[in-house]
Amino acid sequence: MGYRRFKVPRNSDDGAKPLQAAALRYDPLAGGAPKVVASGQRKVAEQILAEARKHNIPIHEDAALAAALSSVNLGEEIPPELYYVVAEVLAYVYRVTGKTRLGS
Repeated sequence: MGYRRFKVPRNSDDGAKPLQAAALRYDPLAGGAPKVVASGQRKVAEQILAEARKHNIPIHEDAALAAALSSVNLGEEIPPELYYVVAEVLAYVYRVTGKTRLGS
């Protein structure tokens, strides 16, 4: 399975937090939890999102999840506290991409 991208909508200039994005890699056949493979704010977040669009990878917007994922070190599995919400996002990605089973 490829990368999955998550993003926060662009905020206004009213002092809100800047654009933030994170990317996960998950291989259900390899076992283990999804890993954070990229995260960043502003320009880095824009680059993450540009790569997702370039490769037609679904983008899921969730500010709280993006913030939580950005606190995980690159290359590390997501913490158990995020399993449920990430599972919901992966289910969304499977629906959007038409995948109905693991490895398809």
